[in-house]
Amino acid sequence: MSLWKRPTLGLTATLSASVLVLTGCSGTSGGGSDDTVLIGVSLPLTGDFSEPGKGVQRGYESWVEAVNADGGLLGREVELKILDDQSSADRVVQDYEALIAHYEVDLVFGPFSTRLVVPSARVAEEYGMLFVEPAGAADQVFAQGFENLFYAAPAIADDHYDHLAEHILSLPPAERPRTVAVAAMDDPFAQGTAYGLRDRLAEAGLDIVVDEVYPPNTTDFGGIAAKIADSGADVVIGGTQYQDAVNLIVALQQLGYQPQLAAFSTAPTNPEFSEAIGDRTEGILAPTGYTTRADWPSNVEFVEHYTEMFGGPPAEDEANAYTTGQVVAAAVEAVGCAEQGDCQQRLVDWLRENEVDTVVGPLSWDDRGRPQSAHLIQQYVGNEMSIVLPRDAAEADLIHPKPAW
Repeated sequence: MSLWKRPTLGLTATLSASVLVLTGCSGTSGGGSDDTVLIGVSLPLTGDFSEPGKGVQRGYESWVEAVNADGGLLGREVELKILDDQSSADRVVQDYEALIAHYEVDLVFGPFSTRLVVPSARVAEEYGMLFVEPAGAADQVFAQGFENLFYAAPAIADDHYDHLAEHILSLPPAERPRTVAVAAMDDPFAQGTAYGLRDRLAEAGLDIVVDEVYPPNTTDFGGIAAKIADSGADVVIGGTQYQDAVNLIVALQQLGYQPQLAAFSTAPTNPEFSEAIGDRTEGILAPTGYTTRADWPSNVEFVEHYTEMFGGPPAEDEANAYTTGQVVAAAVEAVGCAEQGDCQQRLVDWLRENEVDTVVGPLSWDDRGRPQSAHLIQQYVGNEMSIVLPRDAAEADLIHPKPAW
């Protein structure tokens, strides 16, 4: 089935350092048999991105169980072979080389994090493999010239806050915020989400009074929080993942800083966020490409299936991973093949020209693999996350100014 030769002993030795997870696999080291479709993926199951990495793993596993219950792909059972890249860009390159050349997988799915998507997409491109990924949303992913890449979510990072920017700029001058403070992790995705909103507001005349960048391993946010609090900014924007957002928000709360609007990427949509912050989440905003309450037919089935499988509802990372499976499956079933070689280009060509129904809604892509939809804006209202923008999808009215925290 594969066109690629097995690697030398040097690559095989490298594989032994990786953590191998087999989901529904027979344990063979070669590609899928005539009865199976073998899909390879590298994920950060340890290291800086391990928490969301495990969420992506759950999303992939949920999709595999669902698709196999429905007869598999092209009548063949689907198997996953997952390697742990340890949140390392060097390791993720080794992993995808191994998955394609040594394990001879039929298809590959993308990893978590823009930092890992770019190098792994480069490997997939070199081997001519379709590369659908759930978590590389930063603009730099789509500036590389990749021809085989597709992002399985509604919008890229720079556009996540478009609905919030439009709302703020539509306010009468007397109600519109005037000053903005920004703190962003030194991470392409985190910065992309924050800077997309920052730049829209700055172009409209709002004053950016704080603009800080911090390393991914930062735990002490006292200094950054003090700068933001001292500025008295009307709006605070956090380009965050999870733990950094929690630590920054707690530090801001301790200083008594009270912004009109507070927006943080990723963290507020995490099920553990409320417990970490306590009863002071009211009014916090976050963009999201997914809600369990969306009535897309496949989403209703996904939420029920995932909840039964893992004991709780899926979050955005899990949904984007499941969407990745749906996108690839749609192409495979339409084209009628799933293997290395000429089939991969046929899958790419089909996705360039078609729309796919997914748990995050209908998706289509431009020639760079950028999705052509939009993220929703959620806010804690009555201690629950509710969609507040756009208005035609709103479950609650946006709270402005935000209650004191």
